[in-house]
Amino acid sequence: MKKTERMIPIPFELPVQIVSHPIRMATPEIDLVYPQVTGLANPSAQTAINLEIVTEFALLVQQLGYGNQNLVEMTGYYEVKTNERGVLSLLLVVYSFTGGAHGLTLAKGLTFDVHTGRRYRLGDLFKPDSGYTKVLSGFIGEWIEQWEVPVLEPFESISPDQDFYLADHSLTLFFQLYELTPYVYGFPYFPIALKSLESIIADPSPAATLLPF
Repeated sequence: MKKTERMIPIPFELPVQIVSHPIRMATPEIDLVYPQVTGLANPSAQTAINLEIVTEFALLVQQLGYGNQNLVEMTGYYEVKTNERGVLSLLLVVYSFTGGAHGLTLAKGLTFDVHTGRRYRLGDLFKPDSGYTKVLSGFIGEWIEQWEVPVLEPFESISPDQDFYLADHSLTLFFQLYELTPYVYGFPYFPIALKSLESIIADPSPAATLLPF
């Protein structure tokens, strides 16, 4: 009789739970929603992540005139870019209008290890002395040329702490309004497949965790 092989289950992690917290006012017109994680196995990690989120969201609203007597309107929200395999990557976005021709929007990417609560900056994703800024700048320079992106000044390099988030097994770098392109172009986003960066990705790191499809 042929022996049946026992299938070994593939380990997996459920996404973390996220709760939306609104802040609303009628005058001036304020409609803000920021996220908080809940139910993590490590309470210290949960506290650290939530503190980082609140701190960065507060910085955005302060930079855009929260409390300013000229503030007419402010809207803020978040997008969940990755929530799997113990990696949480978010995008916080805040818009405000204080008069003039148009308002202004700021965005901030946040990436965490949900087990430890550690927040990862761009440089933390790569091996020491990997020259990651040069490698990433090379990709962006090529796409600026191929996509005919209307830059304000000739592009030379990203900053070592360039804004980013992780999504769909890719590292997406982005620039603030006016940082690279005219206002009408919006936020320039440049996704780079993690597989293309495998040789310089640090392990362990959220980027290494998301490498396998």
